[in-house]
Amino acid sequence: MNFISKYQSISDYDKKRIKYGLEGLYLTISKMIILTILAVLLNMLKEFVLVIIFFNVIRFTGFGFHAQKSYECLSISTFNFIIIPFLLLHIQLPNFFVYTICAICIIHYLLFAPADTKKRPLSNKRKRLIRKIITVIIGFIYTLTIILLHNTYWTSIILSALIIQAIIVSPIIYWLFKQPYNNYKALNIRKDV
Repeated sequence: MNFISKYQSISDYDKKRIKYGLEGLYLTISKMIILTILAVLLNMLKEFVLVIIFFNVIRFTGFGFHAQKSYECLSISTFNFIIIPFLLLHIQLPNFFVYTICAICIIHYLLFAPADTKKRPLSNKRKRLIRKIITVIIGFIYTLTIILLHNTYWTSIILSALIIQAIIVSPIIYWLFKQPYNNYKALNIRKDV
């Protein structure tokens, strides 16, 4: 911030925004370095990257939980992006069980997606509905891909992404970390997000 302030005249509000963005960037990069090292140590770097890609596609419309503290974010991310894929890659689940998990995830999306945050409430009812529909469609596409490929490796990757998204839209994770859920309901005025 000192460097930016030295060469650019900016308001206090803009300084806070820039500082917030830089802190977010720093935390994201440091967390990704730690997770990548864990993935390399567990010999699952490629799988880690694939899970993140599949997850980010469905997270784009399903939104979900954001931890307020760095250590919470790291622990949740480690569980979601390292432990879940690692277990699914090393445990052969019967097809019926896999399909049941897929169905539970899609039901979660129907009930809870998109899940907003206090900092980013999704106040527009139409946009929430569109995001819910797209999230459910992506869930069906992923499930259909699992069924059609019938491949243990890809099942583990895609199922990991489905499970992670179901976890982060669930009101339970908001409750566990003492964060408000359905933040759009608390808004007094309608705002497009």
